[in-house]
Amino acid sequence: MSINKFNHEGYYDPTPYEALRNVSREEKAASKAAFRPLVYICSPFSGDTEGNIKRAQDFCRFALKKGNIPLAPHLMFPQFMDDKNEEERDLAIFMDIILMGKCQEVWVLGDVISKGMSIEIEKAKKRRQPIRYFNKDFKEVDSL
Repeated sequence: MSINKFNHEGYYDPTPYEALRNVSREEKAASKAAFRPLVYICSPFSGDTEGNIKRAQDFCRFALKKGNIPLAPHLMFPQFMDDKNEEERDLAIFMDIILMGKCQEVWVLGDVISKGMSIEIEKAKKRRQPIRYFNKDFKEVDSL
């Protein structure tokens, strides 16, 4: 719908024209600001669990500040699943892969790729999902 500078009688009417233009501009800006891509956070969990959880939380905060919605299932699933139980770990990785498929990008953090991370990265490559790599200081790098 275009905004007309003239009223219904054909006379130039700048006041409503400017008001409607401003409303239209604000609506466009609001719709652009509302979009936030969903990004899958791929980072280590096992090993130094406490430190890895903290780094994953910091990475999620980083992704959020960059205008994304971070998804880090490895921060959620251990709340009710046992990472040391092989069957539950396999099920968690399966669910991770399902959730990763809903994301626009996969963000990989750290200098070390764990077994679980390598499974996720390979699946993302097969799906041709965009993968971005970040070092431990959250600086983007070509690959790890």
